Amino acid sequence: MELLTTNNVWMMICTALVFFMHMGFAFLEIGLTRQKNTINILFKNIFIITVGLLLYCLVGFNLMYPGDFNGFIGFAGFGLDAPMVDGALDLAYNEGYTYWTDFLFQGMFAATAATIVSGAVAERMKIGPFMIFTVIYVGIIYPLAGSWKWGGGFLQTLETPFYDFAGSTLVHSVGGWAALVAVFLLGSRIGKFKDGKPQAIPGHNIPLATAGVLILWLGWFGFNGGSVLSADPGLTSLTLVTTCLAAAAGGVVAALVSTLRYKNLDLTMFLNGILGGLVGITAGADQMSPTDAILIGAIAGAIIVFAVALIDKLRLDDPVGAIAVHLACGIWGTLAVGIFGELAGGAQFVSQLIGVASYAAICIVSSFLIIFVLKKTVGIRVSEREELEGLDSHEHGMDAYSDFRLNEH
Repeated sequence: MELLTTNNVWMMICTALVFFMHMGFAFLEIGLTRQKNTINILFKNIFIITVGLLLYCLVGFNLMYPGDFNGFIGFAGFGLDAPMVDGALDLAYNEGYTYWTDFLFQGMFAATAATIVSGAVAERMKIGPFMIFTVIYVGIIYPLAGSWKWGGGFLQTLETPFYDFAGSTLVHSVGGWAALVAVFLLGSRIGKFKDGKPQAIPGHNIPLATAGVLILWLGWFGFNGGSVLSADPGLTSLTLVTTCLAAAAGGVVAALVSTLRYKNLDLTMFLNGILGGLVGITAGADQMSPTDAILIGAIAGAIIVFAVALIDKLRLDDPVGAIAVHLACGIWGTLAVGIFGELAGGAQFVSQLIGVASYAAICIVSSFLIIFVLKKTVGIRVSEREELEGLDSHEHGMDAYSDFRLNEH
């Protein structure tokens, strides 16, 4: 009983840390975009966490963990139904946590996938269609895809099971694929490309973006540390070490590569490099040595710089670098499990490829269908006037900083 209490308290602390990540996402997103869209972005972030939790309670949790099912789709019923013994909560549910803690920890993850999309479509997507997309994607697609691995589905039952410790693919790529599709269907912001060349559209508050990244780094201790699913001293401490080292390596290498390539010390590349390192280590944080973690983070940091350049070259407009961070580094981190650490080997690498391909398929198809239908029916893009004047005044009728204005262009 004492051990269960210790494990459960650790899991609840990690749940709180993952919840805190939503502040980090909000700060990062508003910091890297323009002042005139701040309320809009904050509204979306608050909508995602509140509606995401409600949907995960009513539908998502039992879609993701359906019990015995065919490996592709199953549903254990609407709402939460905690296992009871003699009128009290069944504490034999799991050695690491109670049923309620399990739901809340997993629910915090569910909302993260839509937050990734929010950053990529910032400053030009209508809020109504975004909210509809969030409801369908977080309510149905994320938990359905999650069941394929974490719910005991077909990826878990491969001869060499697909491995994704805390969600490089199951969370980050699920958001990243949808972000890529959304940006493609939405088009770039006015002024982003001139004569085919990308133009910088500076964010309005880089100190806030920096605070957001540091908050996310802190939250990742819960994201990865909680994914041990107990307070096991050896595994939790190793996981925090690998998580931290990958983040540091990702930041340093992104800053170095960016400086060599562009001849300037770009703080935003440094920040996204940290996040890339974190996403990269997430699939195998419990399987890596400290040196492995540094290598995985370092490669993720380099990937960030080249992925951002590639996205610009493809004339895709991602204001916060979400696709480079969550999709490119999510894929890398997932494949890295077959290259580094305790599970490294050819069979594991093939399983990791199968997992990446499976999630690419469901996420690309589902997000395209949802957003394309919205585009053809209600429209997904704000008007030119609304975009130029800012979504805050047009969609919300208020300013984030009502006492002063900056020159916007």
